[in-house]
Amino acid sequence: MKNLSLKLEEDIFQETEKIVSKVKKNRNRYINEAIEFYNRLHRRRLLSKQLSRESKIVAKDSLEVLAEFEKLNDED
Repeated sequence: MKNLSLKLEEDIFQETEKIVSKVKKNRNRYINEAIEFYNRLHRRRLLSKQLSRESKIVAKDSLEVLAEFEKLNDED
């Protein structure tokens, strides 16, 4: 486990302290879970952007292949 020095804005710290006491979780565990959640969120967003970019790259080819398949179906 890595040690880390962290500066929080006062209002974020106060809210965190209130929540931590209510959910009966230690501050380190709570912050670790929050960062893990935020990392998952951003990984998904980055993946979505990547998939969008790659879909645009292959869109033309995909339409051409689809048109070829439709021609084959029309010939039957």
